[in-house]
Amino acid sequence: MIDASLRRSADVDLTDEQQDFVRSVRDYCSREFPPDRLATITSRYEDLHSDEVAQQMAGLGWYGLTIDESYGGSGGTFLDAALFLEETAHGRAPIGGYGVTLIVVGAINRFGDEEQKRDLLGRVTQGGGLAIAMSEPESGSDVASLKTSAAREDGTWVLNGSKMWCSYAHKASHILIVCRTERTGNPHEGISMIFVPRDADGLTITPISTLGGKETNELHLEDCRVPADALLGAEGGGWTQLMAGLNNERVILGATALGLAQRAFDDALAYAKERRQFGRPIGSFQAIQHKFAQLATDLAQARLLVRWVARMTDDDPNRMLPQEASMVKLACTELAKRCALEGMQVMGGYGYATEYPMERYLRAAVVTTIYGGTSEIQKNIIAKTLGL
Repeated sequence: MIDASLRRSADVDLTDEQQDFVRSVRDYCSREFPPDRLATITSRYEDLHSDEVAQQMAGLGWYGLTIDESYGGSGGTFLDAALFLEETAHGRAPIGGYGVTLIVVGAINRFGDEEQKRDLLGRVTQGGGLAIAMSEPESGSDVASLKTSAAREDGTWVLNGSKMWCSYAHKASHILIVCRTERTGNPHEGISMIFVPRDADGLTITPISTLGGKETNELHLEDCRVPADALLGAEGGGWTQLMAGLNNERVILGATALGLAQRAFDDALAYAKERRQFGRPIGSFQAIQHKFAQLATDLAQARLLVRWVARMTDDDPNRMLPQEASMVKLACTELAKRCALEGMQVMGGYGYATEYPMERYLRAAVVTTIYGGTSEIQKNIIAKTLGL
């Protein structure tokens, strides 16, 4: 497993500094999260985000990768963040809330005012978390149909409504609520984004039990008041702001899924080399070899895609990449699911047993094709960019 993983350092043309960074993160995860300790940190894999680990990584300068040095970050690139996401997912680092935090950081970098940057980005560089709430009970893939409202009243915003599937809201200091501040005939108009502290009066966070553990929540806002300066960017500009962040969001989710896919592949490969049946390792059978040959090829392709789009984002952060970013999300999440399913098949009963991690990889992989825009939505977007 180690050899197969280390060969990845020689793939795309990373700089020496980036390769050293990747090795550092990989070594850290290998050292800090052996199975027994990981089980303890995560309460038997129920709580997949450790504030203590996040703070340790912040101390290493890793939590503020895409944050400017003037706000306490390390001033890295978006590609650096993609490398970090892949390696921490592969290394099973219990920082499940980092991906969504990074999505919100991207929005603050582009649309936040100076005070928001100093406060919220400063929190992240210390290992703090942020969350974003878009989906609602009757508004999922059709985000523009959202009903949660925010109205101005006595110099404050008063929010009312419900949100669903808000990942790691219970770990965040602030939640970015996508809401409607004006109703017009166009569903894409009148949408705004407002920060609400996790402990704000009128905000109730209710955990949702899932296959993956304690990840997501339902939010209820009842006359929840926040200051006027909690608005991110322009009032009514929320839809444009959401669209502007899709490159980042889909690459973030794709890079994380890629790390999970590689982990499932590596574990299954190690098993195939050691497990013997009919007097020889099962990896010597052509049926098994072909599975790994195809998955290895798909992993190489997905990695190239992730890093290509991350580099294009770094070259021009204002450039919209709907086709390419949707391809990243689609390719990497479907691959994560396929690697985990094939890994379970290769391992047989051992892959299905909770004593081994493959079944957890599968549970983690399944949801990646749903959140952040389902695979079907990504295909719709790609088809639209082809003129269909």
